[in-house]
Amino acid sequence: MSQSKPYNRDNVGKILDRAMDATGGILRLTPTWVPRSFLHPGRRIKLATEDLYAFGAHRGGIDERWFASTTEAANEGRNWDEGLSWVRFEGERFLLKDAVDEGQGKIVGPDIWNKYHRWPVYSKFFDNAGPIPHHMHQRQEHAQKTGQEGKPEAYYFPPQLNAAENHFDYTFMGLEPGVTKDDVKRCLENWNKGDNGILDLSRAYRLKPGTGWLIPAGVLHAPGSRCTYEPQWGSDVFGMFQSMVEGRYVPWELCVKDVPKEYQHDLDYIVDQLDWEKNVDPYFREHNYLEPIVDEENSGEGYTDRWIVYGLVDGKQLFSAKELTVMPGAKCVLRDPGASGWITVQGCGYISVQGYEKSKLWLQTPIMIRFGEEPDDEIYITYEAAKAGVIVENTGTEPLVSLRYFGPDVHPKMPNVGDYKKQKR
Repeated sequence: MSQSKPYNRDNVGKILDRAMDATGGILRLTPTWVPRSFLHPGRRIKLATEDLYAFGAHRGGIDERWFASTTEAANEGRNWDEGLSWVRFEGERFLLKDAVDEGQGKIVGPDIWNKYHRWPVYSKFFDNAGPIPHHMHQRQEHAQKTGQEGKPEAYYFPPQLNAAENHFDYTFMGLEPGVTKDDVKRCLENWNKGDNGILDLSRAYRLKPGTGWLIPAGVLHAPGSRCTYEPQWGSDVFGMFQSMVEGRYVPWELCVKDVPKEYQHDLDYIVDQLDWEKNVDPYFREHNYLEPIVDEENSGEGYTDRWIVYGLVDGKQLFSAKELTVMPGAKCVLRDPGASGWITVQGCGYISVQGYEKSKLWLQTPIMIRFGEEPDDEIYITYEAAKAGVIVENTGTEPLVSLRYFGPDVHPKMPNVGDYKKQKR
């Protein structure tokens, strides 16, 4: 499979217009691979084994694939485009970020563009052999002190990518009720004495494929070894609070990566980054656990659209996600109220915009992807395409399953956390 060639960034408007006119507003995306130096790849996101260290062993293994991203990965020694998604069209490619800057509201939606002037969210697969160190993502008030944005996020564990549990299918989240800030500071003081004991202050939850969680900014979490679909705010801030994981040392620099220099040894400041009330919430599961909810209004004969990420974060609709299943021989018309990033996780078929049926795009779930290859599994549905209506057709012999995520304040109707209990079983 030949790789598309980068297009002149100064003329993105021209190729974007051609791409939009050709399909009615569906943009084909190429894989965006991201390595993490402090983690071990879980080998379930379809990247060929021989390419796990394609960025170089010194950069760490590739354990993440980002979807419809205009957010840069905050990695030391990163490539200039690391974390950014590319659009491919007629043998050439251009950055989705440049497409958004050029097309503005017709790409992301006028409300999102007028408020954020960017696509302010992204999603990813992250996949590790073992757990990630106990860490948090800064809230806005702390992230902005380093010129960044806070990052809430959410998890969904796709069954299609979780046939294997790997080493530890539990995630520590938050802190036990009764834990004090002094307890946490004591762990930070013991950073260089081996395991600092932060997990002794937390609680682990077993991860179940086909379910998910909301993770507000400022909440400690140590994700387990399930392959995870992760819609989130468009930021890559974090701070590690665990000094060792599976016998590997976590440098202090990863604790204070996004802390102003004058506070990088101020334990009071570091601990105050935590949303304390949410961390010690005795009803953490009740307030953050998610199970899929069928969207009855957007499901029909041969197809089912399910909410997999929903609910408000600090009273705001920041992101959401749905799982669409189309049975063999069936087709449906999606009428989403906003743009979305799409990844196909099972099956094959076609997708098109109403009025552009002759320009339908092929969808195919790959078995294996070589680094640099450009499979047909990922697209971006622009606001213009979503508004017109999107046709999805399963031409294969197994269910066609896709995940798609949305930006802020898109859905006038969206379930709340806990609403899955209201479904008929």
